[in-house]
Amino acid sequence: DLPEAVDASVRVYNLLGQEVATIVDGPLEAGAHRLRFDASDLPSGIYLYRVEAGSFVSAGKMVLTR
Repeated sequence: DLPEAVDASVRVYNLLGQEVATIVDGPLEAGAHRLRFDASDLPSGIYLYRVEAGSFVSAGKMVLTR
């Protein structure tokens, strides 16, 4: 949920720090958003993600299994 319109980015990285996907890169309107990540071209493994929206920044890891 975004309280106001902001520039946002959601990016996915491999463990070497290489960007493997950009899910969002640009302005988003205020309100709730749902994003879909198509990882069909990525191998199984551990990936890191980073979400930036205005002054909000969050990062974490995810496990992709086939």
